[in-house]
Amino acid sequence: MSGSYAGRRVVILGLARQGVALARHLAQHGADVVVSDLLPAGQLGEALDQLAGLSLEVVLGGHPSSLLDGADLFCLSGGVPADAPIVRQAIARGIPLSNDSQIFLEECPATVIGITGSAGKTTTTAMLGEMCRQGHSTDERRIWVGGNIGRSMLPDLDEIGAGDLVVMELSSFQLEIMTKSTPVAAVLNLTPNHLDRHRTMKAYSAAKARLLQHQPVDGIALLGQDDPGACGLQHLVRGRLRMFSLEDSVADGAFLRDNVITLRGPEGEQPVCRRDELRLLGQHNTLNALAAAALADSVGIPAAAIAEVARTFAGVEHRLELVRELGGVRWFDDSSATAPERMMRAIRSFDEPIVLLAGGRDKDLPWSEAAALIGERVRDLVLFGQAADLIRAQLDKAGVVMPDAQAGEPKRDHRRGRIVQVGGLAQAVKEAARLARPGDIVLLSPGGTSFDAYQDFVERGDHFQAMVREL
Repeated sequence: MSGSYAGRRVVILGLARQGVALARHLAQHGADVVVSDLLPAGQLGEALDQLAGLSLEVVLGGHPSSLLDGADLFCLSGGVPADAPIVRQAIARGIPLSNDSQIFLEECPATVIGITGSAGKTTTTAMLGEMCRQGHSTDERRIWVGGNIGRSMLPDLDEIGAGDLVVMELSSFQLEIMTKSTPVAAVLNLTPNHLDRHRTMKAYSAAKARLLQHQPVDGIALLGQDDPGACGLQHLVRGRLRMFSLEDSVADGAFLRDNVITLRGPEGEQPVCRRDELRLLGQHNTLNALAAAALADSVGIPAAAIAEVARTFAGVEHRLELVRELGGVRWFDDSSATAPERMMRAIRSFDEPIVLLAGGRDKDLPWSEAAALIGERVRDLVLFGQAADLIRAQLDKAGVVMPDAQAGEPKRDHRRGRIVQVGGLAQAVKEAARLARPGDIVLLSPGGTSFDAYQDFVERGDHFQAMVREL
């Protein structure tokens, strides 16, 4: 830490994971820290416990305008929108905005690879981290992985050296106020997501684009060539442009040729491994592997190390994770699929008959394509949570005909798809077990967030797995 925050009054809005990490870091380095959350103390026990013993001011139950008095910096946790009234007031007063990722990038001495996208960024980040570790397993260079993947990088900052390598996942919530980027960056894809927060696709795209706009001119940017949203950002690239694609049409980056993942750069081509050697299911995960390979190659990881990880990487929890096989039925947890687009990717990963568990809370996203795909590929559908009625209406609008089945009715050997609507995930699991037959896939891929019933998609996925293991 350079000490640049010592003695400065820093206000932090939101005591979620990022806010807590930021408060601890700044308080430990001499800042005059004020933390504020809309929730009362009774609902913030764990967060407040983590701040115990630190010299800071805590304001709970609201964000009074007095927070702005004397503030040198206003920091937002990921859950705090940049258009919140108190944030607009801060901007009007000329108080600069920041967040944990911005502060980390300003202080980090190591090379950082930043990864964002509407889907696949966590899997790509985790896979790339393993590729970098494999590539540097025999030297002293340390590899750090974090960011939106589940842990703030700030607690590691004092230990990271200039020769280390950081792999960092970045969300649109973090990027929307950031003015600092990474020397190596990737926008994997750009499809409708988080429109309940960003309101418009234009605003959502603008947040993601900041990762490219603030790169150094000698940086490297990787874009998904097959995705119109990501590919459409190439005019913003300031340095070297690399692409990844399922087709042999990439001038610089990673692509598939004759089912082989191949790298291409100024020094020529290098095969990595065959697509059918990947452990991860689905075309979307092939794209994730291509992106990870191109990024690893961009920071000098040998092709042999990239191939070793590509062949052995088993994935990340709650992302098409096989929970168990029971009675010839395979149960998959894809709780992280919090948007219709991600649900569609999961459905397309299987050729077997699918019993789909869908629902949760909607994010004001379009459902028409997902509804049509459900009609084509899903045999039985179990709807749960707040979005159940919305999804049902979209199925009707798309002309998808699935006869109603009453919850708990006797199991039938039917060929036509059935639809059951229940209140929550526990009942949905019971209904899926009733409907499933040997050779089926039971897939939890909700298409909505977990916030109607759970703290996050991890808690929802853990509950699902626990129930499946008890069957």
